Amino acid sequence: MDYFRTSIPSPVGGLTLAAHDDALVAVLFERGNGPRDFGHEALDEPDHPMLRRAKRQLDEYFHGRRREFDVPLEFEGTDFQRQVWNALLSIPYGETRSYSQIAKQIGRPDAVRAVGAANGANPISIIAPCHRVIGASGDLTGFGGGLEAKELLLGLESPQGDLLAQR
Repeated sequence: MDYFRTSIPSPVGGLTLAAHDDALVAVLFERGNGPRDFGHEALDEPDHPMLRRAKRQLDEYFHGRRREFDVPLEFEGTDFQRQVWNALLSIPYGETRSYSQIAKQIGRPDAVRAVGAANGANPISIIAPCHRVIGASGDLTGFGGGLEAKELLLGLESPQGDLLAQR
C-alpha cells in the first residue's frame, strides 16, 4: 500500500498529514514533541485527494466553520490504543473528558495511565481530539503539540472561540 504526505501551516504550527488511498492515517505536530514517524515511508503528494480533503476540513475547523470531521480515518496501533482513539472521537466539540472518564468508557477503569499513554501516541491529532482530554482536576496536561497548542484548540472550541476563528 502506498502512503502519501504533505505539510500544512495551522494556527498551532505546522502539521504533517499522511494518508493512503482509503483513509487518513496521521495528523502530526511539527513542533511541541516534534514530528513523529507514523511508521511508513510516504511520498510527498500534497494534491492527493485524501490529503486535500483533510486539509480542507482542518482549514474549516480552524476558521470556525466545522465542528465534526468526516474524512475516513485508519488508526494504526494496538487494540488498546485503537479503543482509546475511537473513544476520543466520541468527545463532542467544545467538551472535555478526563483520562479516568475515557478509561471507564472503554471498560478499563484502572487503566488511567495507559489511557494517558495511548492519548499521547494518538497519530491523528485534532481530528481524533486528544486535546479534549484533561486531568481529573481540570488541569491541562501534556500534549504532543505543546500545552500552548492544546489551550489554543480548546479556546477555539469554547463559546468565545468564534473570536479566535476570525483572526
